[in-house]
Amino acid sequence: MLKSLFIKNDFQKEWIHKLTQQKKLFMSRSKETDEKGKFPKENIQTLIDMGFTKLPLPKEYGGEGINISDLVLLQETISSFDGATGLAIGWHQSVIGELYEKRLWQEEKLTSFAKEVCHGALVNRAASEAQTGSPTRGGRPGTYAVKKDNKWMVSGRKIFTTMSPVLTHFLVTAWIEEKEGTGIFLIDKDTAGLSIEETWDVMSMRGTESHDLVLENVEVSEDNFVEFFQAPRGNNVNAWLLHIPACYLGIAQAARDYAVKFATEYSPNSISGTISQLPNVQSLIGQIDLELMKARHFLYSVAEVYDDQTRRPYLTNELGAAKHIVTNSSIKIVDQAMRIVGAKSLHLSNPLQRYYRDVRAGLHNPPMDDMMIAKIAQTALKEMDNN
Repeated sequence: MLKSLFIKNDFQKEWIHKLTQQKKLFMSRSKETDEKGKFPKENIQTLIDMGFTKLPLPKEYGGEGINISDLVLLQETISSFDGATGLAIGWHQSVIGELYEKRLWQEEKLTSFAKEVCHGALVNRAASEAQTGSPTRGGRPGTYAVKKDNKWMVSGRKIFTTMSPVLTHFLVTAWIEEKEGTGIFLIDKDTAGLSIEETWDVMSMRGTESHDLVLENVEVSEDNFVEFFQAPRGNNVNAWLLHIPACYLGIAQAARDYAVKFATEYSPNSISGTISQLPNVQSLIGQIDLELMKARHFLYSVAEVYDDQTRRPYLTNELGAAKHIVTNSSIKIVDQAMRIVGAKSLHLSNPLQRYYRDVRAGLHNPPMDDMMIAKIAQTALKEMDNN
């Protein structure tokens, strides 16, 4: 694998080995997962049983305290086996990672929830809504929370609730009129008034089952009112979101591997030998690997800088730029892989058509391309004004 250069320690080697043992099984389920829009529950349960889902917890909470470089490496690996599994579990990993790195909750709550994570709890943020779009654009949630008899009553609807079939907890954003701000509530899946409406009918990442979360007068205790903010949080630095480009890089790697293998095996009777000997095919393979190198070096370099406390303060737009660069490179790589394989890549039995559809989803994960490019420009102009 081209990413071998970035494996730095025994911990990473051990986990890459563990995950690779699941490669054939995960890949064997991908076709059905996609065709039926079926959530890969078996894959997720395997990861829970392996202890993967508690890795982002600090060691004092029962985890391994993985850093961003670990996250990126492991998420890329899983996603190269199955994109839906990688993106889905990546959201849990990133939520846990951010919560405990930044200590976003009271200590007592962090301790109690860590115990649940160690016993298999899965969590994701439920923030997107049809009327507001991505929360990174700063829209005020239509979901609302009202205080009643020392309890909070939460009502509303969330979209893009990835991993909804297996989540045990939801972190729901809701507008609180009396506080003129947004609260975040930790809600158990079995709470009365909470339901999942199966609305996920898309062409990309079909297996994530990112259905709608419906909340109808859901009663939440004060103890589970875990976060509050008044200003939009779109500009918050969250390196754990690098699980997103890592996922699409993994899919691109899978497409590359398929195309190169195809080139070394396919031998039409119009030539002697395989198509791997043709200059145009070699050119495409070279372009693919060059694109992979550029994307991977940028992503892993940014992760390494973030992990270095002395260099982290100098990061400006690199986290968002990593997502932008890697996602767009991944789309290009899959396209080139399909050019190598030709019309066969369009067959529904061929994984390349799934990779092609899945990488497109990256354009709609945060941060969005337009926001990222505008932010880079604004930073450049601000720096010039300050000189």
